[in-house]
Amino acid sequence: MPRPARISVADGCYHVMNRGNGRSEVFHMEEDYEAFLRLLGDACERLPMRVLAYCLMPNHFHLALQPRGDGDVSRWMQWLMTSHVRRYHRHYHSSGHVWQGRYKSFPIEADDHLYILLRYIERNPLRAKLVQRAQDWPWSSLRWWRRRDRPTYLSNGSMDRPSDWVRRVNRPEVDAELEAIRTSIDRGIPFGTKAWQTRAAVRHGLQSTLRPRGRPAKKEKSKKK
Repeated sequence: MPRPARISVADGCYHVMNRGNGRSEVFHMEEDYEAFLRLLGDACERLPMRVLAYCLMPNHFHLALQPRGDGDVSRWMQWLMTSHVRRYHRHYHSSGHVWQGRYKSFPIEADDHLYILLRYIERNPLRAKLVQRAQDWPWSSLRWWRRRDRPTYLSNGSMDRPSDWVRRVNRPEVDAELEAIRTSIDRGIPFGTKAWQTRAAVRHGLQSTLRPRGRPAKKEKSKKK
């Protein structure tokens, strides 16, 4: 089955993620996390990108991006991933694959679905029981939102966060929301309302993600009387 195209359009919102090869740990120490975030900032200087949220976990990362131009997500991510792999091999004197393959990217509807996704990203370390409060994880964008000295590449994009955002992120998630996001990740389905999903799938060449999985049921042949 051919892989879905990674198309991005100006001002759209996208959930981007990748995992370590074979789900192996990629960020082994603080220096690894810091180096990735420095490269993320460098990528934004090379090609302006609105980073709505990020969370680096030991063996994977999540980003929410809002590009300024068509096709920017692919160009931006290519530079970030290539630069990170080079740094990793240089630092650890290694070779081979660092990430499981090309990154995954899913369009997000810029309504409450975007808030659900941002909350999912920034709640990751709390959900994994790495911290007792989501804002205590040092490698997530959540800790920056109430600070004046936050990185210049972090942006609210087209939607401001509510004033009680940190409290919302720490609140337990609804099972239906988690299931919907995980289905989007698993199948590459645009994350939004049904009508928007259909439009987004056509616009991004993702129609195959909306089709039921498995082979269609065989029709029984009519018996001759």
